[in-house]
Amino acid sequence: MKANKLERKMKISKEDILSAHERIKPYIHRTPVMTNQSINQMTGIQFYFKCENFQKIGAFKIRGGMNATLTLSAEQLKNGIATHSSGNHAQALAYAAKTLGIKAYIVMPKSSPQVKVDAVKGYGATVIICEANQAAREDALNKVVAETGAEFIHPYDDYRVITGQATCVKELLEEVPELDVVITPVGGGGLLSGTCLGAFYFKPGLKVYGGEPEGAADAVLSLQSGKVEKAPFIETIADGLLTTLSEQTLGIIKEHISDILLVSENEIINALRLVYERMKIIVEPSCVVPLAAAMRNANLFKGKKVGIILSGGNVDLTKFGTWFPAK
Repeated sequence: MKANKLERKMKISKEDILSAHERIKPYIHRTPVMTNQSINQMTGIQFYFKCENFQKIGAFKIRGGMNATLTLSAEQLKNGIATHSSGNHAQALAYAAKTLGIKAYIVMPKSSPQVKVDAVKGYGATVIICEANQAAREDALNKVVAETGAEFIHPYDDYRVITGQATCVKELLEEVPELDVVITPVGGGGLLSGTCLGAFYFKPGLKVYGGEPEGAADAVLSLQSGKVEKAPFIETIADGLLTTLSEQTLGIIKEHISDILLVSENEIINALRLVYERMKIIVEPSCVVPLAAAMRNANLFKGKKVGIILSGGNVDLTKFGTWFPAK
């Protein structure tokens, strides 16, 4: 009875997630779930990696971006869509716009990885470069919307986006229903809040954790205080996790999360190297933060079946020498 009351209170229902999954299926990949015996033996944890690095546009963001775009009316779509993003949500909307034959206007901070800027342009979107701070992103976005009439789709502070992201854990649970735990990275919280809801609706006993860099530790502070906080400092190679939570994402996360686990830069780099060397797949630094968190807290997860959402694989190859300097 308690669950039914909670479900009625929520703005995203189980039916919303099921509908979103059907809506976006023709436009996304059903990404593989991979295991790795070496990493399992090393940690004592049975990992299941949901490989969104193999997703369309190379990241899970296509799920939320596509769902939000497909729910817009013809009248809303006529002037195109717009957003601000440092990379993967930008690519998602650019891809969605190209697929539907509409315009996309993407505000990107000048700190965005060049590989992501090039990809957005490659999908035919108009890119507007701004200073690398939230105020500059919002100012530039507001100007674009005022000039073009484009429909704004926020990277994560949007229930349509969160609903789309929830489809990822739904697929994971369909393939590995016996999971005990799932861990996702957390930046703005779209994937983590969607995962929380997916777990609640499709496997209520599933524990959900977020992984966050010590160098962008806003979510852990927000969870402690109960309101959106800023990170005390920003210094991390996980460039996809630099944004703060929103009121909407925090509201969902604090209702369902087990905990948010911090990791150091060295732990991120070690996890990145492990995935490259043992799994032979390309992932971006933000993507391995959940694995680093599980390894740092191995005693918490030992003997358990742990799902890791590998969020994306859009890597700036020029950074390899910085991450892995020659000895």
